[in-house]
Amino acid sequence: MMRLVAGVDEVGRGPLVGDVVTAAVILDPARPIKGLADSKKLSAKRREQLADIIKEHALCWAIGRATPLEIDKLNILHATMLAMTRAVDALTMCPEHVMVDGNRCPSWQYSSEAVVKGDSLIAEISAASILAKVARDTDMQALDAAFPDYGFAQHKGYPTALHLAKLAELGPLSSYRMSFRPVQHSLALRNGQIAG
Repeated sequence: MMRLVAGVDEVGRGPLVGDVVTAAVILDPARPIKGLADSKKLSAKRREQLADIIKEHALCWAIGRATPLEIDKLNILHATMLAMTRAVDALTMCPEHVMVDGNRCPSWQYSSEAVVKGDSLIAEISAASILAKVARDTDMQALDAAFPDYGFAQHKGYPTALHLAKLAELGPLSSYRMSFRPVQHSLALRNGQIAG
């Protein structure tokens, strides 16, 4: 008898803008997928190819999110746990066990375990990391199309030197995480509360 195991991973805890995105995946043992790995170790093109294969071959998959407003209200850790819960709750099959990348699991009703470096070790978590990364990168490409001056397609919202310079020059958009220190610093500069 097959046991339904879901893998869960998140992308986007460090960026200053956009949702934290999670994915949950239950793979089909009868349809193994070659080349699954930690999404950070794959090229963007390979991630997109694998994401299509995962969506086609998995028994089920789902994306969960927490918004910048929720991140500001809850803090990034609790918002990430909320997004993970949303992803697993959205699966069309109820998993018998959930494996989460990292060192902690949300407080939920599922039998689960946290697996450090799980995105490199567990196929289900690798698949989740790929889906979450592709979903968040798609968000950043859409934001880049709407606000091309910020360079979102390049830095994906992470606090790179380019991003911090653009943030200082242009100020934060509504999709920024206002509780994050670099965003607060930018706001304070723009409001004249601190000297540049």
